[in-house]
Amino acid sequence: MTLRRSRTTAVALVIFATFTDLVAYSVAVPVLPDLSRQLGASPTVIGLLFASFGVTLLTVSMPTGAISDRIGRRGPMFGGAIALAASTLLFAFARSLPLLFLARLVQGAADAITWVVGFALIADLYDTNERGRITGIVMMGTSFAFMIGPTLGGWLYEIGGMRLPFVTVAVMAAVSAASFMWLDLPSRQVDREPVRVSLVLRVPAIRACAIAVVIVAATHSMLEPVLALHVATLGVGPARIGTIFGVGAVETTILNPVFGRLADRWGARRLTLLGLALGAVALPLLGQTWSFQSAIAFFLVQAMTSALFITPSLAYMGEATSQAGIESFGVAYGIYNMAWGAGLLSGPAIGGFLYERMGFAYLTLVWAPVLLLVTAALASSSRKSQVPSHKSRLATSD
Repeated sequence: MTLRRSRTTAVALVIFATFTDLVAYSVAVPVLPDLSRQLGASPTVIGLLFASFGVTLLTVSMPTGAISDRIGRRGPMFGGAIALAASTLLFAFARSLPLLFLARLVQGAADAITWVVGFALIADLYDTNERGRITGIVMMGTSFAFMIGPTLGGWLYEIGGMRLPFVTVAVMAAVSAASFMWLDLPSRQVDREPVRVSLVLRVPAIRACAIAVVIVAATHSMLEPVLALHVATLGVGPARIGTIFGVGAVETTILNPVFGRLADRWGARRLTLLGLALGAVALPLLGQTWSFQSAIAFFLVQAMTSALFITPSLAYMGEATSQAGIESFGVAYGIYNMAWGAGLLSGPAIGGFLYERMGFAYLTLVWAPVLLLVTAALASSSRKSQVPSHKSRLATSD
């Protein structure tokens, strides 16, 4: 098998694409607020600018997955990389707030394409007993991107001004696009009939997995602001707050491939359930934080449970789709990505509301039972959910 047609090459390119996407996302953290202020943006407008990413993430994920089921994965992956390059160049040369908003919207669309189609491609190429391992390797790369992205963005910003971080990422995205045009894997979509989105959503295991993803993403995103607010009341400064989250990122970088292999060995569904259940236990523990040292210790436990859910759940979404006899992986991962986006949008608002009214410790106690309820819902879903009369329900359009 030539390098262009190798599964390993395809996985490497997916890793590079998702890595580049998250570097693009994370370099914006230290750069965009300053750039927006230079253009006259208020704190509210800056918040809306960051939130606009989620708009296209939610709206593009599902159509992208369905389209890639029809035409194959290579073209959409190329298009996602081009969109990412275009958005980062817009950031680099924007001279007005509307252009910044346009760049952020395009960046959200590029993120949706890259993640949905990238994991659908992995599901195409690997069977159930291998997907966990490959997913863990991909997630290790993305965790590393979160670790270095803000630092890289700030460093490049100081060296070459606001344009250099974005131009650097644009070059990386262009390389990714060229790589997918060079890739020459046989399409596994051409012999399949397109499947309605509604048919995929009728699979109980897929629905339950999507609900669990919404809740875990909401938990993850609500902790970022409220944990920072809580430890600040304990006298912990911004640098050490960053250290808390940085240590968690290092841990997940190490654990993602480990949990991916365990998902292959023990079952993705079982590991997903374990991650949810342990997360419900770890959350109130985090609420008992009383110092910088305890914050690091308890956050490491919380980060471990998140990794224990996320990597196996990605593999489980593909497994549930295969077991239902559908194998419309683009639509399935479109559902996954939409669920994650919905959690990211809702989590900070819910967390801020609860934190303001009851404080951090009670917030964690109130939210932990939600994780347990979702664990029970996922556990009750059939391990092999089949859709009746599947062949008779295939459609040519959504």
